[in-house]
Formats: sequence, C-alpha cells, structure tokens
Amino acid sequence: MKERKTYTEITFVNPFVLQGLVTPLEAGTYRLVVDEQFVEGLSFPSYQPVATHLEIPAVSAQLVTRQFLQVSADEIEEALKKDAQSQCSEPEQ
Repeated sequence: MKERKTYTEITFVNPFVLQGLVTPLEAGTYRLVVDEQFVEGLSFPSYQPVATHLEIPAVSAQLVTRQFLQVSADEIEEALKKDAQSQCSEPEQ
C-alpha cells in the first residue's frame, strides 16, 4: 500500500489551545504533517488522509527536540479560524 506525507506550515498570531493539551501553545509557526494512503481501484491517482499531526516543541530540560501531537483537521481549522477572528476584533492603535 502506498503512503505519503504532506507538510504544511501554519501560523498562529495568538496563543492557542488544542484538545489533549494542558497549557496553551505559544503563537508562532508550526508544521502540520498529514499521513495519506493511496486509494486503489480508481481510474485516477487519489490519496486519503489517515492521520494529522502537529509538530510542537517537546518539554525537556536536556534536549531541544520536537514531538508530534495527533490532531484532527477540523480542530486545526477551528483553531486557525478563532485566531483569525481574534486578529479582526482587536482595536486599532
């Protein structure tokens, strides 16, 4: 079975919260990794998402490393939407 990964960078202007996290993540740019599986039997090439992960900094006193948090595409979309709305609602200076 053929598999592939797609990588996308997403940026949050404000701190944000996702399910499964105790504390909010800092504003910044994060890498979103989507694992996709080839769909066989079609007359054209097609891939179906099977897992989505957000690459986040790992908490470690000794090493600076990364960890992957499994998320849903809907959860990421909603967090990005809330972040964009908060930008629009801030008063101008």
